[in-house]
Amino acid sequence: MATHVMPIFAEVHNSPADSDNQLSAEQLANLPILPLRNMVLFPGMALPIVIGRDKSMALVKEAMRSKSHIGVVCQVNSKVDDPQLGDLYRVGVVADIIKVLELPDNSTNVILQGLAVMSLDAITQTEPYLRGHVTKLDDTHPKKSDKEFNVLMQSIKEVTFHMLGNMGNSAQELSFAVKNIDSPFYMIDFLASNVPFEPRQKQLMLEERDVKKRAYMLYSFLTREDQLVELKANITSRTREDLSQQQREVFLQQQIRTIQEELGNDGNDSAKLKERAKTKKWSDKAQQWFDKELKKLERLNPQSPDYSVQYSYLDTLLNLPWENYSKDNFNLKRVEAKLNRDHYGLEKVKDRILEHLSVLKLRGDLKAPILCLYGPPGVGKTSLGRSIAEALNRKYARISLGGLHDEAEIRGHRRTYIGAMPGRIMEALGKCETSNPVIVLDEIDKVGQDFKGDPASALLEVLDPEQNSHFHDNYIDIDYDLSKVLFIATANNLQTISQPLLDRMEVIEINGYIAEEKIEIARRHLVPKQLEENGLEPREIKFPKETLAAIIEKYTRESGVRELEKKIGKLLRKIARLKAQGEADYPTTILPKDLKGFLGAEEYHSDNYEGNDFAGVVTGLAWTAVGGEILYIESSLSRAGKSGEKLTLTGNLGDVMKESAVIALEYIKAHSQQFGIDYQLFDKYNVHIHVPEGAIPKDGPSAGVTMVTSLVSSFTQRKVRGRLAMTGEITLRGKVLPVGGIKEKILAAKRAGITDIVLCKENKRDIDEIKEMYLKGLTFHYVDTIKDVIDYALLPEKVNDAIAL
Repeated sequence: MATHVMPIFAEVHNSPADSDNQLSAEQLANLPILPLRNMVLFPGMALPIVIGRDKSMALVKEAMRSKSHIGVVCQVNSKVDDPQLGDLYRVGVVADIIKVLELPDNSTNVILQGLAVMSLDAITQTEPYLRGHVTKLDDTHPKKSDKEFNVLMQSIKEVTFHMLGNMGNSAQELSFAVKNIDSPFYMIDFLASNVPFEPRQKQLMLEERDVKKRAYMLYSFLTREDQLVELKANITSRTREDLSQQQREVFLQQQIRTIQEELGNDGNDSAKLKERAKTKKWSDKAQQWFDKELKKLERLNPQSPDYSVQYSYLDTLLNLPWENYSKDNFNLKRVEAKLNRDHYGLEKVKDRILEHLSVLKLRGDLKAPILCLYGPPGVGKTSLGRSIAEALNRKYARISLGGLHDEAEIRGHRRTYIGAMPGRIMEALGKCETSNPVIVLDEIDKVGQDFKGDPASALLEVLDPEQNSHFHDNYIDIDYDLSKVLFIATANNLQTISQPLLDRMEVIEINGYIAEEKIEIARRHLVPKQLEENGLEPREIKFPKETLAAIIEKYTRESGVRELEKKIGKLLRKIARLKAQGEADYPTTILPKDLKGFLGAEEYHSDNYEGNDFAGVVTGLAWTAVGGEILYIESSLSRAGKSGEKLTLTGNLGDVMKESAVIALEYIKAHSQQFGIDYQLFDKYNVHIHVPEGAIPKDGPSAGVTMVTSLVSSFTQRKVRGRLAMTGEITLRGKVLPVGGIKEKILAAKRAGITDIVLCKENKRDIDEIKEMYLKGLTFHYVDTIKDVIDYALLPEKVNDAIAL
């Protein structure tokens, strides 16, 4: 609603009574009708209007020529250009045209004066302008003795003066006019015409012919208008105060800029940071934080050390991707093909990635899982992260955690320290330029701790899907959402990872490769890669499968393929040297017989089964960080000496393995009759248990059943069944317990030519999950007690005669 005061006030040229006498019945029956947009004319009031429509112009000219009265009514809808009876209010005013003004801009202004209120009954003519049949309407006046009306008029004056007082100097002329009006009836129409009410409100007052009711209506509208004017005045006052404070700040900032220019700084740093901030997609909270820190920068002297620290901090904030996300690739077939092309095997990991992407495609939003790839070195854990990033169409970053001791490397340093920096997580996000990359946390099991803190504990917040949506880096000092980042941790040994950290990750075990898988990996990936790195053409050198198998068997001993790649690279470097020297007789197809010339003598002999010609020698299966291996347990008896030492253990054994040996011997003593052993032998003979390759540390409970079998064989001199290996933990009750690392142990057994394996019954579930290709050529014998092991493992045939008492 407008609240300005109209510039022209009404002047009385003719009283309403005089006007009524001049209106004849003929005029009332066919009066020219002038429609107005958003304007209401009151009797006795003057009103300036601008003529814009052709019909209105024709009416004005004819009325001026004939000096006739006209009827003035307001339109219901101001947008109608050619109004008819239904588009007009029915109550208007009979008026005279006082003056017509032709202005320099070719517009025509007309001043109208209202004479009497009329009712528009019908339209009698539409061309060239409207004419209608009208009826005069008379007012109902209150009695002079009506005290209520007198008080009401006094209240109208008071509220009017209060309102005009809040309107300031612009209302002085109107206030002066109100003071000089004596007639209450005239004052009602004067205020209704000159106070800027809405057209609908003015029309309601015009239609109300009871003067007292019209006065009440005017008082209601004036009160509301007074409240609005007062509210506007308050707002204007506060705005002036705000502007004054703002002008003061602008002035001070200008002074700061002037001082900085004198000191050699042109202030471009702040402006450049502001421009960069306009392009960032971040939350309102982050924007407010940035603005606050930017103001700190503007107050600093560019020559002070704090200036560069603050600028570096703001630059770091702007380098972070915040709410910038890359679009995931939801073509599951393409993702699967990419993973299969880059990595042979690893089915569990590939299935988990495809499951995650499938759920993400259906839901549209999902917290990224924290995957931990666990397995021996060289099986492709780290390189799998890059393939996953490429398959998902995400950016990739790798953070090496091996040997990390400082907690600040994860959470960042506080800015109060000299040389403070954000943590590695924030740095990786800045390099990736997106907030949903794939980040590989390499060697998470090798994180250390010292007086600088425990980085593994700092990783708890990073790797918790329920907490990392509000990750707090000490340097950034504002929460950052890491829930869309796909973290992939790699580890060789789960035992060194803290349990709370392990609980937050989804562990996926990656086992070692069998020889057939290594051959395929070498043929598809390693050989082409090494050919390119050594400057040879892709098809220039060929490796038959039997050659790759010979390299794997005789020159490497590992679960992965890292050593295999080194041997292929070493061989190709020698060929590259021959080619570079111009020798034309270098081989293009590498055969097994050529390996000795390129790689030297065979480095390893396969762990072949050594036979059962000696009593007390039993083949066990062990798990190591580089995969599975066979383990020979040897035991021998010697006449007891004066020292009284009954059990000797050698072979660099750990505490758990030593305890297994003690348990094995004590169990045999307790059940000697069951195995056909004379109990007197334990007093007259010392027992020596040895595990070959004494320089290599060995530990774990897996050799328990192997030790029992070895000791029983030594005491009874019974032969051990040929091509047999075993693994399992024992108890003093003779129970065989399950052990881990079954797949790696099976691979070691196959390499050694083993055909039969003894396992605990509960390990059958592990065998059922292994692919058939790994189990080919092996027979499994599941046992429950040590007696089951001895009954199958030892043959009735003896190597030598029984030991003499």
